[in-house]
Amino acid sequence: MSSRINQPINGQIILQSCPHLAEFRAINGSKAFRALQDCLRVKPPGGRAAIRRDPHELPRCGACGDFAHSRLYACMTCAAVSCHAPTGSSHAAAHADSVPVGHEIAVDLDRAELFCCACRDQVYDRDFDAAVVLAQNSASILGGGSSRLPSPQPENLRKRRRVDYRPWTPDLRERVFLGSCSTPLDCVDPSLDLPWGLRGLNNLGNTCFMNSVLQALLHTPPLRNYFLSDRHNRFFCQNKNNGGNAGNNKNGRVCLACDMDAMFSAVFSGDRTPYSPAKFLYSWWQHAANLASYEQQDAHEFFISMLDGIHEKVEKNGQKPHSQGNGDCCIAHRVFSGILRSDVMCMACGFTSTTYDPCIDISLDLEPNQGSSSKAAAAASNRSCNGEADCKNSSQNRGISTLVGCLEQFTRVERLGPDQKFFCQQCQVRQESLKQMSIRKLPLVSCFHIKRFEHSSSRKMSRKVDRYLQFPLSLDMSPYLSSSILRSRFGNRIFPSDEDELDASTEFPSEFELFAVVTHSGKLDAGHYVTYLRLSNQWYKCDDAWVTQVDEDIVRAAQGYMMFYVQKMLFYKATERQGGS
Repeated sequence: MSSRINQPINGQIILQSCPHLAEFRAINGSKAFRALQDCLRVKPPGGRAAIRRDPHELPRCGACGDFAHSRLYACMTCAAVSCHAPTGSSHAAAHADSVPVGHEIAVDLDRAELFCCACRDQVYDRDFDAAVVLAQNSASILGGGSSRLPSPQPENLRKRRRVDYRPWTPDLRERVFLGSCSTPLDCVDPSLDLPWGLRGLNNLGNTCFMNSVLQALLHTPPLRNYFLSDRHNRFFCQNKNNGGNAGNNKNGRVCLACDMDAMFSAVFSGDRTPYSPAKFLYSWWQHAANLASYEQQDAHEFFISMLDGIHEKVEKNGQKPHSQGNGDCCIAHRVFSGILRSDVMCMACGFTSTTYDPCIDISLDLEPNQGSSSKAAAAASNRSCNGEADCKNSSQNRGISTLVGCLEQFTRVERLGPDQKFFCQQCQVRQESLKQMSIRKLPLVSCFHIKRFEHSSSRKMSRKVDRYLQFPLSLDMSPYLSSSILRSRFGNRIFPSDEDELDASTEFPSEFELFAVVTHSGKLDAGHYVTYLRLSNQWYKCDDAWVTQVDEDIVRAAQGYMMFYVQKMLFYKATERQGGS
């Protein structure tokens, strides 16, 4: 965004600032920029800023009266509005030449971006852009009322033709990639007409929380391919840890990965009788001694504890990097690990503090209750909702919480309270601030945990939130990436420290497919967990030892507690029964 060509000096690119902007700042300082704050209008929610004296004003070029074919710029010195075309005549440049020195800097009325009429290029001023960004975030939190521009009806609210779901099939390039990196499974048992590896798990005494999570993990494509390709050989691992005596495991370390390997071998052996994961339960008890009992536990807590046990085992071996953020320390984090970005902006000066945190799942709050009863929501869920846009449109009409809405709420700008003031490095005092979360890096498999259990410290009681949640089969995560959030926040203002975020948008695919849903029914202290698996484009209910085929409407009406989405590239059905061919 510099008006000068960058010249390499000692191998580094040096940005040369616009001399006209430097002269303008020397004469006027930042007073002229502050005067524009009353004219800033922001399209909700969190849209780009524009410059208008009145929200309904239609600016025109003072020289030719044009308002539609060229960009319009207002002089920062005299507020004269002029048009500019990159390849044609420029009344903005003519205005700067016809008046004394000091009228070269103008502002784009539709984008609130600075422009040098003499250089005929956009110019960058950090103080000006930080003020615009602060106004955008403040408007999205505090509300702009009449100061906001009226926004047209979003495209996703318009009536759309419903399209039936069609399973993804790889093209030639993707077939070559899949063939070289994986081995297809015989996914259907001809005798029972059930997908390969679909096997019930015996309840060992209030262990439905464990069985439900294990069923989801057993059919997680990257995890399944890892263990079935013998990437973790339990015999070799035990022999190494027990000093060459694989048969003696009394004094050996507990390895949850070895127990997972044994479970994968048993489940995908072809045996259809229910399997008892007693060895895995015992090993998990040794890892999480505080949870070692036959009482009902939380499925999400078990999921976190189990992946932590696999990671801890690798960390003790010291063979791989210990950092979870890079996602390659162990198979658990290679599959589920992502990175969250947190931006905290000072409301006084606009200084932003950015932190990055690794995560293996995302916990989401349900959207505020809009008066829709749970029975009405469950009945409405029987309508098919294949795509993300369909779910969003139908939910807005019925006031139902959706996974898409929860993600939007998670990445929405929030104003921190007075008791949460943060220390601003620029102001050197504690200031009120705005906070926004985004996703820096997507994992191969995204696990979304819905916060259904509320704990009140004042009332000293807990309760379960029995509200319906609508979730799509296909999910596009691109709107919640840091790169998308930054583009929405800054527009064309690319700050040097944020360039890596914009490049990361193409690093991994952002389209995901749902393959497992863990549900909870009953009360907080007396409930039951069940998993629904989507295999070969058909849903199956895994209720401990019982596995039955169900319709999609049954899944949609259930109370989703944990949803598992895999990158669409990995959601590949290896074989498909061709009827009558």
